[in-house]
Amino acid sequence: METKNTARIRVRLLAAALALAATAALPHAASAAGYPERPINLIVPFSPGGGTDISARLLAAALGEKFSSSVVVDNRPGAGGQIAADLVARSQPDGYTLLFANSGMLAINPWIYKLHSDPVKAFAPVSLFSDLPFVLVVPASLPAKNVAELVSLTKSQPGKHTFASSGTGGAPHLSGEIFQQATGVDLVHVPYKGGGPAMTDLMAGRVDMLFASVLETMPYVTAGKLRALAVTGATRSPAMPDVPTIDEAGVKNAQSGSWTAVLAPAGTPQAVIDKLSEAIREVAADPAVKTKLESQGAVAHGSTPKELQDLAARERERYGQIIKSRNIQTN
Repeated sequence: METKNTARIRVRLLAAALALAATAALPHAASAAGYPERPINLIVPFSPGGGTDISARLLAAALGEKFSSSVVVDNRPGAGGQIAADLVARSQPDGYTLLFANSGMLAINPWIYKLHSDPVKAFAPVSLFSDLPFVLVVPASLPAKNVAELVSLTKSQPGKHTFASSGTGGAPHLSGEIFQQATGVDLVHVPYKGGGPAMTDLMAGRVDMLFASVLETMPYVTAGKLRALAVTGATRSPAMPDVPTIDEAGVKNAQSGSWTAVLAPAGTPQAVIDKLSEAIREVAADPAVKTKLESQGAVAHGSTPKELQDLAARERERYGQIIKSRNIQTN
């Protein structure tokens, strides 16, 4: 039978345990209020100099000014982005290691690769940063001045014409598959190890068409070496205002492209995620940032964590259907 003295001791121990738990929780609350208190590492899954890297550096510089704290870009290319993803997934969930992901990592890779880090379970969505529509380009020598003529030409010779891509299973490749499904044309896919070799062969006329970023194609279109037939986004690109959208060109349900977003390791305090998300949305709304992104063929587009989560879910379902119906495999 418990004595009064024993009961008093039990109460005191319980009170001490509760006080200890409350004290342990204080650093988390403080880290959210004072965040960031040290440099943030923004992990980029691709090599320096590409479109994703350029956007990441623009965001890092703007966030650094907003937070009065360094945001350091750390490029970790390889394995379709999975080296970077695994690094961030294993990082401390404190908001100081973030992933600058693209849509392929969240919506495409789960269908075609065996991933160490489940993009749904391993990460907490923070915010979108930009939309990156592609542009459908053909060599200047190809006898097709618009999308309707291109469709007519390829339908007249099924299986003869080719479309290049920067690699099997990437967003540019899937844009070509979406185009085929929407138009009923029969094209031969020619994958390359990167966008550079694909662009070189396209200009030489060794392949017939390519879906690539506005930033990659704009110099060659301006020089007259390539012809831009349509952009794949919902609206025209500010960098190519005279080029119609794929919908305006007469091809319905064929929008495609990529987008960039910031993710944090799962378990990151919601207060930190919310603070980051708000800051990224403010950066994306900055006129100077918008202008810089537009010069790269991108469109600034911040979001709430929930909006990013919902977009990624929709895109995963859509690309999953395309990958299954077109029997796309990487091996």
